[in-house]
Amino acid sequence: MRLAPLLRLSSALSVAALTLGGLAQPAVAGIEDGLKALQASDMPGAEKALQPLAKERDPRAQFLLGFYVYGNPDSKLYDMNKAVPLLLDSAERGFTTAIPPLAAAYADGKGVPKSLSEAYKWIVICQRWHGPDVEAMMAQIGKELPADEVEKAKAAGAAYTFKTK
Repeated sequence: MRLAPLLRLSSALSVAALTLGGLAQPAVAGIEDGLKALQASDMPGAEKALQPLAKERDPRAQFLLGFYVYGNPDSKLYDMNKAVPLLLDSAERGFTTAIPPLAAAYADGKGVPKSLSEAYKWIVICQRWHGPDVEAMMAQIGKELPADEVEKAKAAGAAYTFKTK
C-alpha cells in the first residue's frame, strides 16, 4: 500500500500552526530556523535547528524532523527508523498533524512492523481530535482490513487518551 501520495496532499502545514504564541523565544527561533532550512532544502541545517527542540520533546520539532528530514525519501538524511519514533511520540502527546504520516508508516511497514489495524486506530484518533483530513486514508485502509479488525481499531481509537508527559 502506497500512502505517500495521500500524505503529500494532507501535509500542507502553516507556519502559524507551528509557531503558536505562548512559547519561549528560543523554541520559536528554533522552529523558525528549522522551517527556513526546510524551505531551502537544507536538511542538515533543519536537523541542526530542530534536534535540540526534539530532544526536549517539542512535538512540532519532532514532527518536522520525522516527516520532512528523516521521513522524506528525497532527503539525504532519509531514515524511517529515526522518523517513526519522533512521529509516534509527537502523535501520542496530541500533535495530530503527526498522525497521518505515522498511520502511513504502519500501513506500509516502514520503520515499524506493518499493521493495518494500528494504522486505522491512529486514523480514528486523528479524526476524533479534528486533525488533518484522513478520510481517503481511512477508506483505503478500511478496504484492506477485515470488518472485525476495523471495529477493534475503532474501539481502540475511541478509547485512546493522549499522554501528558
